[in-house]
Amino acid sequence: MDLTEGSENNKHSRAKKMMLWFGIISMVMMFAGLTSAYVVSKTRPDWLTEFEMPQAFLWSTLTIAASSITFFLARTSIAKGKRKNGSALLIGTLVLAILFVVFQFKGFTDIVSMGYYFTGSESNITTSFIYILVVAHLAHLAAGLIVLLVVIYNHFKQRYHKGQMLGIELGATFWHFVDFLWIYLFVFLYFFR
Repeated sequence: MDLTEGSENNKHSRAKKMMLWFGIISMVMMFAGLTSAYVVSKTRPDWLTEFEMPQAFLWSTLTIAASSITFFLARTSIAKGKRKNGSALLIGTLVLAILFVVFQFKGFTDIVSMGYYFTGSESNITTSFIYILVVAHLAHLAAGLIVLLVVIYNHFKQRYHKGQMLGIELGATFWHFVDFLWIYLFVFLYFFR
């Protein structure tokens, strides 16, 4: 199919989807670089080999995975015209996202209470890397929260319905990417010590 074929709406839709995928690819490259630097730095003599990830990060991982499921179910409900279900699931996604952030900060607090610091003279390269990876992800999650809030706002303004789902599709794609990214980072940090 020729990319120049189709209505203006189709062209507009394809352009927005392509821009989102370019952004996602650039984020993948950034995190690939950061995790590669983590792998290379692991050979340093001051690397912590006995460091354990706090349990709060596991809970945050389960929470964000659940938020991906609720967002998917919300999009499906809205596409089927089940607005009330969609509303409840979108609000549920927002609550789970906030819980994710709470668990992340609890994880940071637990690391500090174990005597490991992220910056300053008492910091360690291992915890500094964890800090950089988690904060970089939280920055992307903040963008995801803004996207989620826009989706919720547009849903309550009744802008999504069968045949007009581009905004929620783009929001869901970005949300699922951010969720998958955290799951990748958690598995990487948990198993690659």
